[in-house]
Amino acid sequence: MTARLQDRVAVVTGAGSGIGFATAQRLAAEGAHVVCADVDEAAGGRAAEEVGGLFVRTDVTSEDDVQAMYTAAVQTYGGLDIAFNNAGISPPDDDSILDTGLDAWRRVQEVNLTSVFLCCKYAIPHMQARGRGSIINTASFVAVMGAATSQISYSASKGGVLSMSRELGVQFAREGIRVNALCPGPVNTPLLQELFASDPERAARRLVHIPVGRFAEATEIAAAVAFLASDDASFITASTFLVDGGISGAYVTPV
Repeated sequence: MTARLQDRVAVVTGAGSGIGFATAQRLAAEGAHVVCADVDEAAGGRAAEEVGGLFVRTDVTSEDDVQAMYTAAVQTYGGLDIAFNNAGISPPDDDSILDTGLDAWRRVQEVNLTSVFLCCKYAIPHMQARGRGSIINTASFVAVMGAATSQISYSASKGGVLSMSRELGVQFAREGIRVNALCPGPVNTPLLQELFASDPERAARRLVHIPVGRFAEATEIAAAVAFLASDDASFITASTFLVDGGISGAYVTPV
């Protein structure tokens, strides 16, 4: 493992499981000091212990919590270099627009989109003080594609993350702050496993459209985050960074 991120300070939201946990591990392995933020104290605490980092309990929809999260990172490690804004939800009551209620719509927007707004809003001043920084926002391949098996608020929220990331990447480029939208395809995480358990037919419909023929592993997405966080990606900003096994490029898939 290279040390591309030696002594960089990284904050990972949703670090307690899935992509967030795998990314915390990868960033730490590459030399970063990692702040693990999660609303789940047990999972977040375990993640921080695993990577030798700091746990901060954070409700990413709370402005006060987000500010406190970055303050803790700066006070503990001296600054902020990397923000991986990854926390998100995909609840079962977010479905077709014909079936999704306003409460479900709002809840998903708050966690998936408003939280990214808050995390970027309060990360950027710390990065301006540093004169550099990399923000990676978790969007999704559904931000660039449509699906008949709709999760209407989830898809809309990820489209918002993609657009916001592009705008911020342009706005702050000359201050040395890069902002990119990471767009994973379906990933073998607890969220996807839950979908398989609750609706195997719906989940299987996703698999058939992936040219690679399998779901991503969280470690593969973490590798992409580490790349975007590093100086190897120094000329990449405002990008739609697809890590989707070819799904967004497929008309038909191999048989």
